[in-house]
Amino acid sequence: MNTLLTVSEITKEIKQILEDGFTNVSIIGEISGFRAHVSGHWYFSLKDSNAIISCTMWKSMNNHVFFTPQDGMKVIVSGKITVYPPRGNYQVDVRSMRPSGAGELQAAFELLKQKLAAEGLFDQQYKKPIKAVSKKIGIVTAIDGAAFQDMKSVAERRFPLVELVVCPSRVQGTGAAENIAANIKELNTYKDIDVIILARGGGSIEDLWAFNEEIVARAIFKSRIPVVTGVGHEIDFTIADFVADLRAPTPSAAMELLTPDKNDLISMITELRMNNVYLLDKLLKSKKEKVNNALNSYGFRTPAGILRRRAQEVDNLLYKIMQCADRNILGKNNKLSFLIKSLESHDMQRILKKGFVLVSQDSKLIIRSVNIRKEIPASLKFYDGEVSVKISE
Repeated sequence: MNTLLTVSEITKEIKQILEDGFTNVSIIGEISGFRAHVSGHWYFSLKDSNAIISCTMWKSMNNHVFFTPQDGMKVIVSGKITVYPPRGNYQVDVRSMRPSGAGELQAAFELLKQKLAAEGLFDQQYKKPIKAVSKKIGIVTAIDGAAFQDMKSVAERRFPLVELVVCPSRVQGTGAAENIAANIKELNTYKDIDVIILARGGGSIEDLWAFNEEIVARAIFKSRIPVVTGVGHEIDFTIADFVADLRAPTPSAAMELLTPDKNDLISMITELRMNNVYLLDKLLKSKKEKVNNALNSYGFRTPAGILRRRAQEVDNLLYKIMQCADRNILGKNNKLSFLIKSLESHDMQRILKKGFVLVSQDSKLIIRSVNIRKEIPASLKFYDGEVSVKISE
């Protein structure tokens, strides 16, 4: 009792006693002052009518919690008691957290629903229109789930031309909400997707809780592309359903709402074709009757006679033009034949063949004897060849 201890020393003693004595505790209480730090850690308090205790849940642990805690929610946490020396506070180092019952999740559902409704996320004015026929549909669901297989079968049966772009997603448990929100954002990077289906099969409120998370609701609201939900069964309603542009009772129903029945399209096209054939035939008969009436009228008979006479005159003129052209061509051909014969008569080879010889010195023709230079070789070109000679006299 007389030992004098420093604050650090007494805090250390208390810390050791508490941490050794409460290594594994489970506590039920109501969440108060919940705060998610930017580091990913959670800080909050648990309270009942008579007491309150601080709690810390590190990011590595809260990653395994399938829901987002909210103030007022009653939960059961498990962990150990620790002491934070700088403040001399004891707290619970939480290892796991679960709702104390389905009623707590329902209460959290109602609280978030009221909050988002007050912000206008459910308002009809923000609902985006959906095309009557969707050529390209984005799907956010579990790729190995029955919901996807059902939607795929419906699409193949009703409208095989539709293109499905699937973003495989976790739809239950830890990280599912974040994964769903990220996939909605990813599909919004595509420019040609007409609509997004957000779907999963039925389950308990815990199974469907990812679709009740605020992060999913806000991702749907921010989506540029219309979002249709098909979550659970017809009786299941999630926060995502209220924010979505259209809710379908099941995943299969969602695909049916967005794809026309190919048989209906074929029937419609057949009916349109037959109707168009009938209308076109009726129109042609009417026009034909009007043309025949016009052709048989006096006003058309008179111009027809004038046209026939003019056509005959044109034929006569064409005949005269052709005769004149023939004579002109014949004269030109005769003149061309004369010129060809004249050129042939002056052909050098023909002249040489007659016995004439071409004399040249230094590549220049000698046409006069006086022009011959002595002692310079001369070239004599005959018809059959060329020889070189030397002139001395």
